[in-house]
Amino acid sequence: MKKTIILLLLLIVCFSIYVAVVNRNSVKMTIKQKLLKAAYPVFMWISGKAAKEDRVLSNERAIAPVSFYNLKGTLNNGNSFNFEKLKGKKVLLVNTASDCGYTAQYESLEKLHRKYQDQLVVIGFPSNDFKDQEKGDDSAIAQFCKINYGVSFQLMTKTVVKKSANQNSIYTWLTDEKENGWNSKAPSWNFCKYLVNEQGKLTHFFEASVEPLGNEIKDALQFGR
Repeated sequence: MKKTIILLLLLIVCFSIYVAVVNRNSVKMTIKQKLLKAAYPVFMWISGKAAKEDRVLSNERAIAPVSFYNLKGTLNNGNSFNFEKLKGKKVLLVNTASDCGYTAQYESLEKLHRKYQDQLVVIGFPSNDFKDQEKGDDSAIAQFCKINYGVSFQLMTKTVVKKSANQNSIYTWLTDEKENGWNSKAPSWNFCKYLVNEQGKLTHFFEASVEPLGNEIKDALQFGR
């Protein structure tokens, strides 16, 4: 019994040190956010083991009845954004949240953005649709992303991504086959990803468990080939 208690205490001390090291540059994070960030590798490993076969959907031939470039959105700062500006680049659209097990993907998304910024536009859509994991306002979200994950890619205003009467029009396009030509899959959790190619065609859907820097997205992007 005594050995068990000592071992447990040692594990707690080691984990506490690990959490502190992982979060050495974290600013104004809650205890929950720090624990989630530290546990991210394990969380992704478990997610990968439990992954469904259809965690990646693709269709590179479908023609969209409604043009992606007709869409407009609202930036995190309140300004309007016309998607026509995205012509000629691939676009990765991701619904995000600050208190999720996948929140550490902000770091990978930023690396992806910096590596391919001449060819790829990464856009985050903060949403509180899943278990109230994004309670902050637009200002707080932007600050959290910048100071903790160095996010410089574009964030849109906090919005609704689930299918509903209030669904963001961009996500209506992404999840309605009558608009995008083939896909009706809506986000199942935070950090699901949609890839649109240089011609404005939706080509891929990735579940949240797909790592932004992983082979699945790398193969879909086809950069460097």
